[in-house]
Amino acid sequence: MTKKRTLISLSIFVLFIMIIVMIFHNYSLIKEIKKPEPPSKQIINENIATNRQNAITKIIEECSPAIVGIHVTRIQKYTQSNFFNDPFFNHFFPPRIYNEKVKSMGSGVIISKDGLILTNAHVVGKNALEIVVTSTTGEKFNAEIIGIDDLSDIAVLKINKKNCPFLKMSNSDEIIIGEWVVALGNPFGLFDLNFQPVATIGIISSTNLDFGEQQSGRVYQDMIQTDASINSGNSGGALVNVLGEIIGINTFIFSNASSSGSIGIGFAIPINRVKEIVDELVKNGKIDRGFDTGLIVQILNPYIINYLKIPVKYGVIITDIKRNSSAAKTNLKVGDVILEVNEHKVKNDRDIYRIINENYLKAGDTILLTVWREGEKHRIDLPLEKSK
Repeated sequence: MTKKRTLISLSIFVLFIMIIVMIFHNYSLIKEIKKPEPPSKQIINENIATNRQNAITKIIEECSPAIVGIHVTRIQKYTQSNFFNDPFFNHFFPPRIYNEKVKSMGSGVIISKDGLILTNAHVVGKNALEIVVTSTTGEKFNAEIIGIDDLSDIAVLKINKKNCPFLKMSNSDEIIIGEWVVALGNPFGLFDLNFQPVATIGIISSTNLDFGEQQSGRVYQDMIQTDASINSGNSGGALVNVLGEIIGINTFIFSNASSSGSIGIGFAIPINRVKEIVDELVKNGKIDRGFDTGLIVQILNPYIINYLKIPVKYGVIITDIKRNSSAAKTNLKVGDVILEVNEHKVKNDRDIYRIINENYLKAGDTILLTVWREGEKHRIDLPLEKSK
């Protein structure tokens, strides 16, 4: 009986010791969990780098290789008058005409693997002698002009390089006001210092802004407004969304009288318009903007308005219709008063051409005329024909 009690006591003691050991072991584990070792500097730096990266930084990194700097050397013609441009002395000493090389710069974006580059027509200009394109690798290429459309301010260049990094064109009709965008380009020639495009971010401020026909003859319609900083040299660069797709081509800015720099009001040509222009330039090398209406018109005066009892004080009267023209094949008649073209009021003959240009129309397209005839309004379609 005594042996049995001794064995029981010994078992209880061993069990007690085991419980104590397990408690201390678990306590040590808890202490280890509660007080982990501090992370190394390498881990800390990796975490910081990861947290600093976001959609914007990734897009800039992905899109930058497709952005290029453009340098153009062209011939500019100058006229120097003698004797303060006095007509009398100019008769004996005609003004001197001379040519001078002028250099300018801008931006561009590669849009195909075989080196097609999209930029503004005003970046390329007229009478270009040499166009040098600089890539983010530091390589320089002599660019070939594929085509220029001055009306829309779009130009397409090409460099001799295969497997170029390029950007896809988005659908600019799906732009959301307030969405984030990045403007990439070569402002003030900074691209040439480190072969990296300058990136500025902002939002889409507005869309579908119509500026009409400018003194330069260019037409800016349906423009995109952004507050991403755009400066001299940014023209022709890409405006991209957070998906890394081109939604517009940076073109011009508003600035105040004291500064020619950005005040946060920049404008880009919507990429959907650009697509149509690019396709035709690549196919034909140009866009034939020449057209003829076949009409000869005259501005209305108060006498004509009263005589014809026209209820408005605007419009032009048809004084002649060219024989065998597209107008001659319509129901238009001499004496008809054109009040509107494509539902836009016409005040003089120049308005007809302005409206056609602002709608980017050309030979083969059709315009809708609203005319006044014998006390009634009529709507007549007029096909535009090629200039003869």
